[in-house]
Amino acid sequence: MENILKELKFDDRGLIPVITQDYKTNEVLMMAYMNEEALKKSLETGKVHYFSRSRNKLWLKGETSGHFQLIKSISIDCDADTLLIKVEQVEAACHTGHYSCFYREISGNELKETSDKVFDEQKVYEAENAKILQEIYDVIVDRTIHPKEGSYTNYLFEKGLDKILKKVGEEAAEVIIGAKNRDKGEIVYEISDLIYHLLVLMVERGIKLEDIYEELRKRR
Repeated sequence: MENILKELKFDDRGLIPVITQDYKTNEVLMMAYMNEEALKKSLETGKVHYFSRSRNKLWLKGETSGHFQLIKSISIDCDADTLLIKVEQVEAACHTGHYSCFYREISGNELKETSDKVFDEQKVYEAENAKILQEIYDVIVDRTIHPKEGSYTNYLFEKGLDKILKKVGEEAAEVIIGAKNRDKGEIVYEISDLIYHLLVLMVERGIKLEDIYEELRKRR
């Protein structure tokens, strides 16, 4: 394994691009990245693991959806800076519900979809979306038990309730400004900031997510 890793040219972030194909049809399914750990995990398990640049973490393809990619072969290009993996794709590769991530074609000045969805992505991923708040809440709780040097969350707890309340107020104001600017991206970003600080406040006050869910159930 080490000999193979030495052959590969990972970039300055320790990543290498990966092209994934259907092993029967050779249809290109997706393009992503691996680091050394992702490649090792893939070889050990026979299931493709990638490295998420946005989340900065290893991820098993299909971990949430069950749409695993079972490895049939791995090839290296002539420059040793790109991998080609042929797989048996379970269900579909794209999180949008399409079999391949390359389901849009440039046609003149327009993008035209060339394939139909094979699954309903909302039904598949809604359970995962619901877990995100709990995961963030759990991380915040963990910071109170196992403080981490340089952690912004720990900084807020060290400064106390008044600082947390001040941040909640500031972030609420930022949401209002974003809404007035009519910038969807800005609004989403600021609402996310506000939710995070509200979760910090909840932990500080001993309020659990289930307490909020119970109250919201009463308002349905």
